[in-house]
Amino acid sequence: MRIRALTLVLALAHCVPVFAQDYPSRTITLVVPAPPGGATDVLARVMADEMGKRLKRPIIIDNKPGASGMLGAGAVARATPDGYTLLLTHSSPIYYTQYLFTKMAYDTGRDFAFITEIGAANLVLAVNKNIPVHSVKEFIGWAQKNKGKVNYGSFGIGSGSHLLSAYLSDSYQLDMSHVAYKGEALMTQDLISGQIAVAIGTPGTMGPHLANGSLRALAIMGNQRQAALPDVPTMPEAGFPDLEYQPPGGVLLMAPAKTPAPILALLEKEARAAVQTPAMQTRFHAFGIVGIGNSSVDFRKNYDASGPMIQKLVKVSGAKVD
Repeated sequence: MRIRALTLVLALAHCVPVFAQDYPSRTITLVVPAPPGGATDVLARVMADEMGKRLKRPIIIDNKPGASGMLGAGAVARATPDGYTLLLTHSSPIYYTQYLFTKMAYDTGRDFAFITEIGAANLVLAVNKNIPVHSVKEFIGWAQKNKGKVNYGSFGIGSGSHLLSAYLSDSYQLDMSHVAYKGEALMTQDLISGQIAVAIGTPGTMGPHLANGSLRALAIMGNQRQAALPDVPTMPEAGFPDLEYQPPGGVLLMAPAKTPAPILALLEKEARAAVQTPAMQTRFHAFGIVGIGNSSVDFRKNYDASGPMIQKLVKVSGAKVD
């Protein structure tokens, strides 16, 4: 009996390496917790094409929008950890929802394997063209003179635009009023028309309006300038080094926890190579995203380090979702 048990243990020990050597042997599904057509979906499709070529297997997209991205993320968290169901997501269901929602269907740190951060989508602080300011410091001075009269927009309660604007208002006692919109497009329209004075949005959406002068960019919310807005300083360059002005945000690649290490290593290698391709770089530029393609170790370190800062942003904003 002992000999048979030992034989079984040895056989099982060899299953994972053999399985990993055969991977992938069939189609891979890339779950995207966003509707078709948006930046996350478009990047996912280019990424799927580039990785599919390298892995010599097709990668199909499965759009699962809903619940701030938690619907799609939850589906991957519960999927079989065999490397055939992956998650390509924006940052909300990974970094932010756990601090905003009172109930979660998954534990981010426990239920996912971190593969790579594909790119960083740093937001931009912008004002209506008629606001007489050209820097963050000038804006704060102007808002203090108009204390309690300034409205800021966001593309949803608990969104990055909401949390960052609330933090700026609280830090300098600006008493700005929050106007939440159902999406960035509506917010941007009202910023252009002057219904709101200031907002934080994506370079991809605001870019054309910044170029034609309808809006004026004051700073990039991060520590790296955007190629699409090379003359716009980062918040640290503008004199605001708080880590809260450099929040995590972007496009992430993940797998279910307990996916075999050899499979994760292969996915990390090919994903990081795909990030460097001309096709991905072209899309990054179009959406105002900075390509990263870091290691899984660095990705996990960034995630672990972000917790206290995000908790602080959420607390200051007062945002909470049942």
